Amino acid sequence: MDYFRNLLKNIDKILLLLPVFFAVISIIMIGSTSYEGEFIITKDIKVQFAAYCLGTAALFIVLLFNYKNFESMEKIIYVGSILFLLTVYIPGLGVEHFGARAWIDLGPVDMQPSELVKISFIIIFASYLARNRDSLVHFKGVALSFLFASPFILIILKEDLGTAVVMIFITIAMIFCAGIDYKLFAKLGGLFLISLPIIYRFMAPHQKDRIDAFLHPDNFSLSGIYQVWNSKVAIGSGGVFGKGLFQGTQKELGFLPVQKSDFIFSVLVEELGLIGGAFLILLYTIFLYKILKIADNAKDTFGSLIVIGILAMFTFQIFENIAMAMGIMPVTGITLPFISYGGSSVVANMIALGIVLNVGIRSKTINF
Repeated sequence: MDYFRNLLKNIDKILLLLPVFFAVISIIMIGSTSYEGEFIITKDIKVQFAAYCLGTAALFIVLLFNYKNFESMEKIIYVGSILFLLTVYIPGLGVEHFGARAWIDLGPVDMQPSELVKISFIIIFASYLARNRDSLVHFKGVALSFLFASPFILIILKEDLGTAVVMIFITIAMIFCAGIDYKLFAKLGGLFLISLPIIYRFMAPHQKDRIDAFLHPDNFSLSGIYQVWNSKVAIGSGGVFGKGLFQGTQKELGFLPVQKSDFIFSVLVEELGLIGGAFLILLYTIFLYKILKIADNAKDTFGSLIVIGILAMFTFQIFENIAMAMGIMPVTGITLPFISYGGSSVVANMIALGIVLNVGIRSKTINF
């Protein structure tokens, strides 16, 4: 126990404190989406608060175990993660939202398995790359790495384009940082770009609608245009200082879609303005920088790659959500980490942060 207490002395206190700010912002903005003259503690707020409490407990539990123990569990985690993803297809358990069968029914709440599987994938992929990094200078080694990741991406891609894109970005970032030959990386990047039309052809209709809306922003006959257009109106109408907390008109009149999750950033900027949006981005910048420092200081390749994978996950999700709200990226259904409504997402993000802190506290000398 004394050993663990001394480990905790090494914890990054700023990184540990930032989720408190995120939680406050999240609960206030979720409350704002249902505001009708007074702030009401809705079911959504209760679920979000409970998720933060559960996530905090999970974070500290994760800290108890040395992250290196995960290396010996690679095969078990791999198979278990695939099976967990497939639970959405069990009749009576899997449920569909927004055209995607990506949730399971747990009674009072729904759970999205892919949120937790992103974390388990990062762990096992880091283990694989740390063990095979010397092979990444050859095409065969890189191909085998993508083959290792492909079952996860393909299963998720069938139902959830947003999460699949996040997984692809995580995979590419981890392979790149593991030591791939840069010329080979450039060639594979070109091959990927060439294959995009083929990928588009096999997308679900609702996924194609979102891509079409991004490529043709002036074609108002496309169903996906409505979301982005009203999001941009909300952001633009907020100005520098915003319309005031709980005073957003785009939100209040119901023009802004999926307010509490996908487009919560639009709600925030409409009410708190450029200053509010910039403040949140500043918090995220500090958050990501702190994670980057832990990745840089990790004592082994496995730990470093885990943190890089989590950094890639957070970075892409933050960028994509804010960018899609502004109309400069396609709408993918990716939520804003720690801010958007979603119990599965909050718990998964807190666990991911716990793993980052786990690597961080074990990267420093322990003084008794």
